[in-house]
Amino acid sequence: MSMLDDPGLFGRQWAAAYDSPGNPDPEPAARFLAGLAGGGPALELAIGSGRVALPLAARGVAVHGIEASPEMVELLRAKPGGADLPVLIGDMADVAVPGPFPLVYLVFNTLFNLTGEGRQEDCFRNVARVLAPGGAFVVEAYVPDPADFDRDEQQVKVWSVTETSVSVRVHRYDRDAQTFLRQTIVFTDGGVRLEPFGMHYRWPEQIDELAAQAGLTLEARYATWDGDPFGPDSTDHISVYRKPLTAP
Repeated sequence: MSMLDDPGLFGRQWAAAYDSPGNPDPEPAARFLAGLAGGGPALELAIGSGRVALPLAARGVAVHGIEASPEMVELLRAKPGGADLPVLIGDMADVAVPGPFPLVYLVFNTLFNLTGEGRQEDCFRNVARVLAPGGAFVVEAYVPDPADFDRDEQQVKVWSVTETSVSVRVHRYDRDAQTFLRQTIVFTDGGVRLEPFGMHYRWPEQIDELAAQAGLTLEARYATWDGDPFGPDSTDHISVYRKPLTAP
């Protein structure tokens, strides 16, 4: 098994810096999700350190979570209100909770972190299983830009330089498989450290196909959490999928 198929790898590598300055403001996402959740309960896949879950819970929604990384959950537990959220340690694609939930959501491109064969399909199928009839599955992801592939394939990027370290970043794309592997190579006087990161990216219409295979229907798509219209120049999307009220 590739190290990138380990669902806890990201958390173990990045937990210490995950809440560093510069991350997106979670309030627009919490406001949007609260409008779909009613009183909940809501389930966040890859809840992480609770960036979205905590402001959503502060709006009165009962939030549950699934997270592969115990280190991330430790960050969540240390925050005000974090100890009150039920969190299952496990692979988000398995959705190993009973439900039902009127809202399940997956943000920050995290769907693409499921790089194993068929795991994104597993995720949609298992979300559909725990969704309440008429429930919503919300996915936030970027829209791939093929120009990025060319730029990254042609460049080795110096990511950071300090008096004690140098970080270099390189990419390898597999266009047919729609995957990439990124290595950040950190050189210090103590040695060399590798920080791998990979994604299995998909275009919005391909995510729609995953949803359809799981019996979910696209209800709406926006360019931002503020509800801006999605168009051909949009770089991100927030897609809302619905489970039918009755079984087909």
